[in-house]
Amino acid sequence: MDRLWSWGRPATVREVVDDLQQQRAVAYTTVTTVADILHTKGWLRRAKVGRAWVYEPTCTRGAYTAQLMHQALETSPDRTGALLHFVDRISGDEASALIAALEQVKARDAE
Repeated sequence: MDRLWSWGRPATVREVVDDLQQQRAVAYTTVTTVADILHTKGWLRRAKVGRAWVYEPTCTRGAYTAQLMHQALETSPDRTGALLHFVDRISGDEASALIAALEQVKARDAE
């Protein structure tokens, strides 16, 4: 997923394998299996180009991260407490970005 998000374009398993092998050994079949699993789970879409599948993410990295954050928040019986702990650990810049995002949501909901 990281490679596909950073490239911003569809790619074949071969391209991903070649890129990953610059850092560590990885089997083509392993990457194929992972791509198939991610496709089945709905995280990747694929299209046949010649004899190869070309994969691309179905959501942005930001949307994926937001979904993970939402899932983590759902596990807490005290959402307010969890949010307070989260906010207590973010930087000033992150707090400013959070305030701006909340203002956008508030404006959207007021429409």
